[in-house]
Amino acid sequence: MKKVKCGIIGSGNIGTDLMIKVMRKSKHLEMGAMIGIDPESDGLARAARMHVPTTHEGIEGLLRMPAYQDIRVVFDATSAKAHLHNNALLQRDGKKVIDLTPAAIGPFTIPVINGDANIDEPNVNMVTCGGQATIPMIYAVKRAVGRLVYGEIVASLASKSAGPGTRANIDEFTETTSKAIEILGGAERGKAIIILNPAEPPPMMRDTVFTLSQGGDRAAIEASIHEMAAAVQKYVPGYRLKQSVQFEVIGDDAPLRIPGIGFVSGLKTTVLLEVEGAAHYLPAYAGNLDIMTSAALVTADHWAARILAKEIA
Repeated sequence: MKKVKCGIIGSGNIGTDLMIKVMRKSKHLEMGAMIGIDPESDGLARAARMHVPTTHEGIEGLLRMPAYQDIRVVFDATSAKAHLHNNALLQRDGKKVIDLTPAAIGPFTIPVINGDANIDEPNVNMVTCGGQATIPMIYAVKRAVGRLVYGEIVASLASKSAGPGTRANIDEFTETTSKAIEILGGAERGKAIIILNPAEPPPMMRDTVFTLSQGGDRAAIEASIHEMAAAVQKYVPGYRLKQSVQFEVIGDDAPLRIPGIGFVSGLKTTVLLEVEGAAHYLPAYAGNLDIMTSAALVTADHWAARILAKEIA
């Protein structure tokens, strides 16, 4: 069966895990090149052992590779700053770009929320690992209530699962995730916090989601949350609610002060999540890695399926 060739820029944790997923799980993609900047990186060594063309000369090295002309979609798993440069060169050559950095040049994309809505855009952004894990829960509350005033997420990751790219993007992580809480999640105001936990043994990815809403009832909110969790589990089997959904009434006598909005009463909903990774590259505690690469793969696979269907027709 014909497949679409892809390239991955970034031979670190995310890029290497994504490469393995493409080779093991993708229905419509095949590896065309793995691109890094460290000739001694484990990702490039693994790619070479798997007979994937490699270069340690970054985007410029990719442009010189014979395989480049056959590559139609490129995943960028570098950093927000590097993506600005990479994207400009790839767009010049008409490549489809799946952005796994917080650069947010293209539209935010979370498979269970807006799926294929932006799939034909030249660049689509996968938000952040914390965003992929938590914003579906915020959206689940939004669709069950009259007004979603506020959404806040706290993403706790094992320090060992955060490579140099993640660490270089902490500020962009909070800014991009906060913005996506509003744009995709539907909250009038969003806030994101990331915690790198150095505990040993490394803990599983844990996420806490808080929302403040008005209208709707608890049963409808809880049903919507469970339905959304099941939808995410279709591509991230280790995604699960850690505890029952918690509710607290915020009365008019003690309203919460929401920056930019003012004092608001309503229903506070708390969702506690755990994300266990598939351990394709890093151990299972790195659910942050797994949900990001899984979401990117689903998005690119759907795009490739559409392209191949059009060519056959």
